[in-house]
Amino acid sequence: MNIVIDLTKKQEALARNIERAKEKNIIIPTFEQMRNPEKVPEAIKEQLKSVGLWDINPLNLFRITWKNEPKESGGLFGGPNFIVLPKELTGVDAKILCMIGKFFPTGCHKVGASFGCLAPRLVTGQFDASRQKAVWPSTGNYCRGGAFNSKLLSCDSIAILPAEMSRERFDWLATVATEIIATPGCESNVKEIFDKTWELRNTRDDVMIFNQFEEMGNHLWHYAVTGNAIEEAYLSIANEKSHLAGACFTSGSAGTTGTGDYLKEKYPGLKLGVGEALQCPTLLNNGFGGHRIEGIGDKHVPWIHNVKNTDMVIAIDDEDSQKLLRLFNEPEGREYLVKEAGVDPKLVDELAYMGISGIANVLCAIKMAKYYELTENDVVATVLTDSAAMYGSRIEELREEDGEYSTMKAAVDYHTHLRSVKTDNLEELTYTGRKRIHNLKYYTWVEQQGRTVEELNALWYDYENTWGAVHKQAAQIDELIKEFNESTGLLKNL
Repeated sequence: MNIVIDLTKKQEALARNIERAKEKNIIIPTFEQMRNPEKVPEAIKEQLKSVGLWDINPLNLFRITWKNEPKESGGLFGGPNFIVLPKELTGVDAKILCMIGKFFPTGCHKVGASFGCLAPRLVTGQFDASRQKAVWPSTGNYCRGGAFNSKLLSCDSIAILPAEMSRERFDWLATVATEIIATPGCESNVKEIFDKTWELRNTRDDVMIFNQFEEMGNHLWHYAVTGNAIEEAYLSIANEKSHLAGACFTSGSAGTTGTGDYLKEKYPGLKLGVGEALQCPTLLNNGFGGHRIEGIGDKHVPWIHNVKNTDMVIAIDDEDSQKLLRLFNEPEGREYLVKEAGVDPKLVDELAYMGISGIANVLCAIKMAKYYELTENDVVATVLTDSAAMYGSRIEELREEDGEYSTMKAAVDYHTHLRSVKTDNLEELTYTGRKRIHNLKYYTWVEQQGRTVEELNALWYDYENTWGAVHKQAAQIDELIKEFNESTGLLKNL
């Protein structure tokens, strides 16, 4: 079975990768350094003081962490970046803990997920950086992260994403990716992305596909890095009465749900919720359709979604996410939140840390808190994948569609799309409910993408040799990264 990450070395390509890294001065960080950046060599920290967060510089590989100092240039490391949303905003007693993705290079945590996919192939020689292009199929941010990491690791890249994604994504990719392919449709048109990857696989011998929806490196990075960051953030605000009650993540590639595996090991009573767009309720109702929550890919169940560990499916109306994007970013909306809703002005400024999918994640957390009747002692964790900086063009489009913003519109949006969130369009999953969703993988992954029924069944019945085995590979990959760095000799010369 081909479930765990293949760590077999291919010596000839590995030797070429080592020489290329030596030539380009590339040192690769370990998962452990991403969890605990205080372990980054002091000489690298010193050099980072003159490097911008988005600079195309191999040193920025060491900024693939939730613990970057929140500044655009020269920052080092501290505690995990997060905000806590209070009742004045959310309407629930439980605290909503939101990890901030804005302070990753590229402004999104997907740079970590793509690293988790590329690094193992690079340090084993399975991917030949001198002869192959890394293909990054995505509904948006993953291909941005993949193209960025490819550039830092001196690899050519091909970014694939739907044509209807935001202009900001395409504009930025044009400066980083070697090639860009726009496929038909919007966020929910994942099948078209898969079709393009098969076309490349069958017609070109210079490509390697890093499909985030099936790459266990995506799941593993979140399990090993994001899970630890959420735990640390939670412990920094917890008291003797606190309870980490839940975690909610919308399902794009389902990589972030790997965090749930980690948190459930540490907090066995935790409930894991997975969100999707109401306009495309694949998990909730075997449904389909287009939607506007950018970064969520639908109409299938990702291979790397550990459905058996999922407690709740939550559907979010994309109209809520669009209206709240304006409420949180228009001057009139911010003023309303401060003067009428009583939200702390500092927190209102920080609402710009939420992109569209981040808003959807928060709405999922609110729905979970209401459903389980959580109290002021409870905490629900989620992530803000990217920030409003990635959606300026969307806000402009909403202005054109709905007109200029006003205090009245802010009041309507606050009460209608935030404070009136209900527990409709969700399902607390039973064993058979989970199995129903897991079985949907068959139609994408066995019928279309070449997986076997035996592999599909193993994901459900054999945790130890599938998900559990993958979780143990972070340490193995770290050892391979250390060997790679030692072979380049660059660390000795710092």
